[in-house]
Amino acid sequence: MDGIINIYKEPGFTSHDVVAKLRGILHQKKIGHTGTLDPLASGVLPVCCGKATKACGLLTDKDKSYHAVCRLGVETDTQDMSGSIIRKCDISGITEEDIINCIKHFEGVIMQVPPMYSALKVKGKKLYELAREGITVEREPRQVTIHSINVTDIDIKNSQFSMDVTCSKGTYIRTLCHDIGIMLKNAAAMEKLVRTRVSVFKIEDAHTLAEVQDIAVHNPEKLKEYFLPVDALFTGYKKAQIKNGSEKALANGNKLSGSMLKGLTEEPAAGEDILVYNRDGGFKAIYKRDGEEYKVNKMF
Repeated sequence: MDGIINIYKEPGFTSHDVVAKLRGILHQKKIGHTGTLDPLASGVLPVCCGKATKACGLLTDKDKSYHAVCRLGVETDTQDMSGSIIRKCDISGITEEDIINCIKHFEGVIMQVPPMYSALKVKGKKLYELAREGITVEREPRQVTIHSINVTDIDIKNSQFSMDVTCSKGTYIRTLCHDIGIMLKNAAAMEKLVRTRVSVFKIEDAHTLAEVQDIAVHNPEKLKEYFLPVDALFTGYKKAQIKNGSEKALANGNKLSGSMLKGLTEEPAAGEDILVYNRDGGFKAIYKRDGEEYKVNKMF
């Protein structure tokens, strides 16, 4: 299989678990996921197979959307409710208006300190490995973007609220919950997280591992319908097809001139990426306009 399948990762599975199980279901070794989703979390996990694994890094960079439930009055060592509680606070003074006003301060470009319980590496060692040894190290704040953040429900009686967040890569929703607690001069931890979208992949179109397994066994021909071709990721890009006699240059990733391409309805701007297809209409590469020529950006 060559393409990207939208998997619904269930709570309790790691992203690595999903890849391992898919290797067994599809009998295919070349598989990679597109960004770690915590074991506690569920939702959209695009998985790249075959030649599409070259797109893993491109999908990691895409914006993502989440639905999160935040528990007020509690601080944990992991910043979510899977960790050990290290502090409790009285939330009786917090109002719905306080929460709504507080959350809006996090919209836009913000700085986040990555949590200790994360897969980031310091001197070759993952932070969560150090955390499990009781070691805490300094982490540099990183710039992330919260494109939108909206409260969907507030339940003060049960010390929680829900929010929908669309954000850039590298954003930790656990840390967002933690920082909201600090701004409220209280404490907070993430109780539940569902990733609802990664780029063009939406939760309503996601398939469980059990569903993929069933189709692979009972109707394997239908399985290909579950896969999205790589070029479907690049909505809005201009497209061109290689002309006869120039196929070898495209296959080798050589520079291309405009005279070697056909199908462009509008001339790309300087530095603009375009999708390039072979004579049979197969997607082969992303090329970038470079002066009067096009140079390869990514081969597929």
